[in-house]
Amino acid sequence: MPQPTNNRRQSAATQPISIQGKLQPQDISMEQAVLGALMLEKDAYSQVSEILKPDTFYEKKHQLIYTAIQELALAQNPIDLTTVTWQLQHDGTLEQIGGPLYISQLTQKVSSAAHIEFHAKVIAHKALARELISYAGKIEAAAFDETTDIEELMQEAEGNLFQLSQQNIKKDTQQIDPIVDEALKKIQEAANRAEGLSGLPTGFTELDKMTSGWQNTDLIIIAARPAMGKTAFALSMVKNMAVNYNIPVGMFSLEMSNLQLVNRLLQNTCEITGDKVKSGRLEPHEWNQLMTRIKELQGAPIYVDDTPSLSVFELRTKARRLVKEHGVKILMIDYLQLMNASGMQFGSREQEVSNISRSLKGLAKELNIPIIALSQLNRGVENRQGGAQRPQLSDLRESGAIEQDADMVCFIHRPEYYKIYEDEKGNDLHGMAEIIIAKHRNGAVGDVRLRFIGQFVRFQNPDETSSITSTMTDYPNQNLSSRMNDVPGTAETFSNDDLAPSQNAVPF
Repeated sequence: MPQPTNNRRQSAATQPISIQGKLQPQDISMEQAVLGALMLEKDAYSQVSEILKPDTFYEKKHQLIYTAIQELALAQNPIDLTTVTWQLQHDGTLEQIGGPLYISQLTQKVSSAAHIEFHAKVIAHKALARELISYAGKIEAAAFDETTDIEELMQEAEGNLFQLSQQNIKKDTQQIDPIVDEALKKIQEAANRAEGLSGLPTGFTELDKMTSGWQNTDLIIIAARPAMGKTAFALSMVKNMAVNYNIPVGMFSLEMSNLQLVNRLLQNTCEITGDKVKSGRLEPHEWNQLMTRIKELQGAPIYVDDTPSLSVFELRTKARRLVKEHGVKILMIDYLQLMNASGMQFGSREQEVSNISRSLKGLAKELNIPIIALSQLNRGVENRQGGAQRPQLSDLRESGAIEQDADMVCFIHRPEYYKIYEDEKGNDLHGMAEIIIAKHRNGAVGDVRLRFIGQFVRFQNPDETSSITSTMTDYPNQNLSSRMNDVPGTAETFSNDDLAPSQNAVPF
């Protein structure tokens, strides 16, 4: 393919030609008008500073001039013909842009900065079009190369597009009155509800009281060490929300297949142990129990996707579709550390996880729904002795950015796992779990106790009763372990001979 020569001067007179014989998207006269306007009015820069960057300009000399303007603004110096000329001379680039004469010509091309914001947006759109052409050209060239791994190429393309879209997300300011009206409407709606919640109910009474339900736009992190029951807690919430409240829920499982998730939901809902669900060796009354209670799940608005190593770009695409096509009100991700930001380059895994957590928070705001992401904790919890195994924010694995980006951080802690069977007040802790709200950006922090039934991978309110009274056994005799379990003394509920993961979101 013919490519533009590197030594060709990029100017208004001679522009590089693409393979279709078209000019690269650009508007030199618009660039000149914007630069001229910036030197005419002192407040003009504040109107375009978030829209324009030096590489937004097509002409190299215009990039240098805008860089000088940026430097003057950062130093809080005035921006006019004289100061810009001085700054260019100080940077050693004055002659490269055509000298003082070219600067004076720019100011002659406009009379005011009245339309500078509109002109700046036009220039920004041209720059975005050039970036898309560049990405497309690289992908096309790589696709023609027989040695290219197509899967890797797709991941790279997704990453580049996602990164580009993130850089160009802009939201205008809004006068406060309509926001106040919306806030008042939400308060009135919460007051009219019997339970007094402003967000989505979880089915856990005390947790809902403390949080007022999961709130739209919030990123909620639920973290624990392996074997504490992260997936069991998430599935218990999914079942409560979808079955009891008819709330559409989307669940992305990066760790287990759709079949394994459904098996766990069957254990949870039908109160049948995992070994019997898997082997099919049920007693007659258990068959009746299975066939009766499975009807609760059939038709429930639960949508599961078991795409392994899901990228943030794929998640964003799938999440938008779930919200648009199925009216999904909340997303759950199991779990955050198994996600990736493919196609982007990072110096460390910590930087990649930071990017993922920021992207999840941005997605929650964009879709206006809560996003719950399960997360692993580091091994520091296990190393603490003397009953000090309660998780802390510093225990979040791989990135402090998770704590920073999250609106709420909850930990799951089961004292009996560490052979603590009684609290300081003498309360029995057998079969009990603590949901520790360690960070709550818009509310209180504290602890909520739930009952944990490991045989049925189930969390429930402490005062709820099970139809089977023999379920409250100690955890070492229960099969709840995660595939990623690295805590000794636990058993694996599922094996690798389950159905292979599918690539699609599947409703029950």
